[in-house]
Order: sequence, then C-alpha cells, then structure tokens
Amino acid sequence: MKISRVFVSGAAGVIGSQMVPLLAARGFTVLAADLKPCPAHFPPEVQYRQGDLNHMDAAELAGFAPDCFIHLAATFERSAESYGFWEENFRHNLALSHHLMTLAKDLPSLHRVVFASSYLIYDPALYQFNRAQQQPVSLKESDPILPRNLTGMAKLAHEVELRFLDGFRHDKFSSVCARIFRGYGPGSRDVISRWVRSLLQGEPITVFRPEGWFDYIYAKDTAEGLIRLAEAEGLTGIVNLGTGQARRVGEVVAVLKRHFPAMQASESPSDIPFEASQADINLFRSVIGWQPAYDLEKAIPEIIAHERARLTTPETRPAPGHLLVTSASRKIPLLRAAISAARKLSPEMKVMAGDIDPDAPAQYAADAFWVMPRTDDTALDTLVAGCRERGIGFVLPTRDGELAFWARHKARFAEAGIAVLVSPEDSVTRCLDKLDFARFGEERGLPFIPAFEGLEDAGSPPYAVKERFGAGSRAIGLNLDAASAREHARGLTAPIFQPFIDGTEISVDSWLDRNHRVKGLVLRRRDRVVDGESQVTTTFRDAAIEEAARTALETLDLCGPVVLQILIDRAGQPHIIECNSRFGGASTAGIAAGLDSLYWSLAEAAGNDVAALPFARIPGEVRQVRLPADTHFILPE
Repeated sequence: MKISRVFVSGAAGVIGSQMVPLLAARGFTVLAADLKPCPAHFPPEVQYRQGDLNHMDAAELAGFAPDCFIHLAATFERSAESYGFWEENFRHNLALSHHLMTLAKDLPSLHRVVFASSYLIYDPALYQFNRAQQQPVSLKESDPILPRNLTGMAKLAHEVELRFLDGFRHDKFSSVCARIFRGYGPGSRDVISRWVRSLLQGEPITVFRPEGWFDYIYAKDTAEGLIRLAEAEGLTGIVNLGTGQARRVGEVVAVLKRHFPAMQASESPSDIPFEASQADINLFRSVIGWQPAYDLEKAIPEIIAHERARLTTPETRPAPGHLLVTSASRKIPLLRAAISAARKLSPEMKVMAGDIDPDAPAQYAADAFWVMPRTDDTALDTLVAGCRERGIGFVLPTRDGELAFWARHKARFAEAGIAVLVSPEDSVTRCLDKLDFARFGEERGLPFIPAFEGLEDAGSPPYAVKERFGAGSRAIGLNLDAASAREHARGLTAPIFQPFIDGTEISVDSWLDRNHRVKGLVLRRRDRVVDGESQVTTTFRDAAIEEAARTALETLDLCGPVVLQILIDRAGQPHIIECNSRFGGASTAGIAAGLDSLYWSLAEAAGNDVAALPFARIPGEVRQVRLPADTHFILPE
C-alpha cells in the first residue's frame, strides 16, 4: 500500500528538520511533533504539534490517522552518559517509544513503522580496541549485540517491542528498524558541529583519538534513507543505515583546516578505546537501490554556513513561563488537567495553584502554591510583580467573581509577558449579567431564555427567579406561581424573572480560538448535580444542539474554554440559559472526550498554530463520576 499520511516524532531534531520538508515536497500529509517549537523552514502545510509526546493521547493520533509512523524522537548524551541521564533516558527513550507504539499499534490506518535505531546496539568488543586500527570493522545486521550504554539499551528494547508486535499485527502493519551510524548535521550536538561553532568563535579545538574510524552519515542522507525505508514495505526487521565508508577523526580535522586555515587543534590524551566501525550496507543497498550521497567534504561546508547564519541571527526561544491557576481552592481535577496540559507543552512548565486561603487544599495537588492578594484594581501592580517574580507566563482564572478583573487587565499582563487565558472584557461582562445576556441573545434571534426585571413582563406562570449577577444556581427559584415568584425575589439582591421551561439541563464544554471560532465542543448530560456542579455527567451527541451551541458561542465573541448551559424541552428544542466564560467544574469530562481545551489555550498563547491541532472526538462517550479520594504524604520524623 502506498503511504500518504506520515506522523514524525522528534521532527525538530537534526534528522527531522531535514526529513519533514522532504516529505512535504513529495506530497505527503505530515503531522510533525517535537518538544521544541516548529522550525521556521517547515512548509506551512505541515501540521505541527509542540509538546511532550508522553502526553499525547490515542484520540489525538487517531484524529490524524497516519498510515506511516517514523519514530525519531530520542534523547542522548554524546560523551559518557551522566548519572542524571538515568531518568531522562527512561522517560524520553524507553517510556516514550513504548507509549507512542501503544497509541499507534491498533490504528486501522497504520501500515508502516520506521524506527530510528542505532549501531550502539552492536557489541563494542567488535569495533572498540586498545590500540589504533589500520582498517575499520564492517558491522553486519547479524553481528552479536550488547548495547554499550543506556541509549543503545533503549534502542534495543524498542526493536524487541516491534518484533513482538510483528507476531500479532504483521497483517496490519510492517516495521523496520534502521541502525543509524555516526550521525551529524546542521544544528547538531555532534562533535563536528561543536568544532565548527568553536572555530567560528576563534576558539581552539581539542581532538581525542584522531586515529579513530567512524561511519559519519549526514542528516540529509539519513532523512532520505528513512523515507525510502518507509516506502519499501517489503523490507522489515533490522537494517544498517550508514555510508559504508568510515573516515578517521583526523580526516575530519583536515577538512576543517581547509575552511579555517588559522585553526588551532591540539590532541589530548584519553583513556577511551579506539573505535573502528562502519556499516555493512549491502542489505540496504540491495533492497533500496540507493546509498548516501554526502561525504565530509560536501557536508561540512553546509554545516559551516548553517552555524555562521545562526551567529548573525541567533534563535531566541525562551522556555514558556509557568501556569498560574487562580482561585484554585479545592479544584483538584482541574489542577491535574492543567498539569497534564502544561507538561504536554513543555516538560519544564510548572503549575502553580493560587488562592487567598493559605490552607487551600489545592496546594497539595500543584507544583507550587501562592497565597495571592485579592483580585481588585488596587492590587494590580502587586499581582503583576508577583507573577513575574514566580516566572508565571500564563494565568487561568477559574472563578466567576474574578473574570472581569482579569479580562479588564489582560493587556497590562500581556505587557509583562503574561498571557491571561480569558475572553474579552465585553464578552465576560455580558455573560456575568444574566439580564444583558438574555437580551443579547433575543436581539440576535438566538434561542436564549428571555429575562426581565419585572414579573409583569415575564408572561404567564410558571416562572424562574434568580440573581441577575453571580452563580446561576445560587438562590434560584423554579416553577413558581406569581405570588411565590414575588416572595422569592424579595430575598435576592437583583432579581430577574424568566418563563420556567420544563426540560433537561445539559452542559456544553467548548473551546474557541482568539478569533472567536469554535474549534470543538462536547455535549454532556448532568446526571447528578450537587451544589450546582455535576457529580455524575455523561457526554452525548446531537447535531442540531451542537450547531445551535456553536452559533451562540461564536456570536458571543468568546475565546478559550467556556461552558454553555442549555435546557432541552420535551420537544427536544434547546433553550440557552447562560454561559460561564471559563473552564467548568466538570469540564474535565470534555477533555476525556477529546476536547483538549487547556492544552489548546496554552499552545495558542505560546504562539503555536492551534488550527493544526486536530479536535479528535473519541468514537464512544464518557461518563465521569466525581468521587472523593485520599492523598497521603509521608512527613519527616
């Protein structure tokens, strides 16, 4: 089967940066993903997903429906691996490879998997020596293996996993593991790029073991070779990918000398073994009918040009700031969802819970806690300074009573480099004022339940009576006759009157981009409500209700995560009650159904193209049951 839709992990790396434009030029539809921001040279038609792929979910990958998965994402240390690499290798090599294949292995669309493995799997006794060698050793796919470090071990582990899957899924997809030899390329951490960077700065370079032999394969050739492997479905299992022609380290130095005549290079004594390895590429060459085109003489000038350009136009991509969740109180499910979204964007991103209560339980569920001042205009400068001191880059307001403050001062925080994830002030104010909200909808012919300041304007009974401002469920009176409605209104601060509609109340979790366009929405029934929030809620679908909700939301000029409350009458017609212009108390059900609202908010605020992120609504439905759970902390003696 001819492949057409390719998912590339580690797409902003040295190989991926070369591969993605090649795939796009050949007409493939590409979903490129990496922790790092999208490279500027990627074609606009490429879908880009920034964030930690350990947080990618099945719905997201299924929404793209790849027929080919090229797995490049990995972490490594070029020299001896440090003690701290223990955890990094597990998360971004072992765990990530397993996680991504868990997502991909049962996709009906998947037909081909290409894994970027490594020659580090081979037994080093084959190619490492105590003295310099006159010729390199050609390593064959059948040679003995014994990974020489953690990176090699992780590569071998995933090779075994793919071999395991082949026993069960060979009729669905085929896989090939390319054992790549000594890779180098523009922007890499390899020794050639490091030497070029030093020489451009006029610094001397230190050379270890100039007699060593390595099979240097340029990133462009590696990318081309992997693409050709993706297209050659008949080749499965293990295959070497290198040039087949090793070069001495001293030859690299000699090529650099031609471009930097005044370079200073000193040889330093070392106790590392002498390496003498190259790839036996007979299998690759015989099946693919192609071999790498770059040698050191052709590739090094490109690396020099790349590094020289970086000196004149350095990349300044600061890590995103941390996320502050305000009025966090007891909102533990929201905090956990926020942490997941933050880690998805950047592993370094922390989530801070903020509340005026120093004993707020949220402090035990977040990465950090801030006892905040009240959100009033007199505390504006203090709040801005507090956010900057704590490295806050994003603010997620969660309480109706503070939304107007954050919306009003959104620009002030933006000047300080802090993105407040809230709708425009006019939209927020309109949603908080139930009378203005109802009039707005009525004037535009939308199915909003009308509201009035006087009972006499509300038509015939029965009535609903509620506060004009504040939480909709607080002090509400339902199905009242005229006398009861007047009596109930006396106990309210600013009562409004509405015709009572007998029906079923539902919530609509939704997300809108900064241009007020709905990216996705999820309907859910409120099966059991306690204190105004859904303790049990179940998602469902209804095209007519979804379209009515979409129209209303876009007319309200909202953005980010919002929740619409709708009554469905006995005839199945929707009547819009109100809109909370924030993430809802049970909106985590929407996330479980594929509405990745918190991640989209962070990604958009970070400057990513959210349109390229699919709304992958899960095939089934979600029932969310909110139950109390204990959390235990072991205190020091």
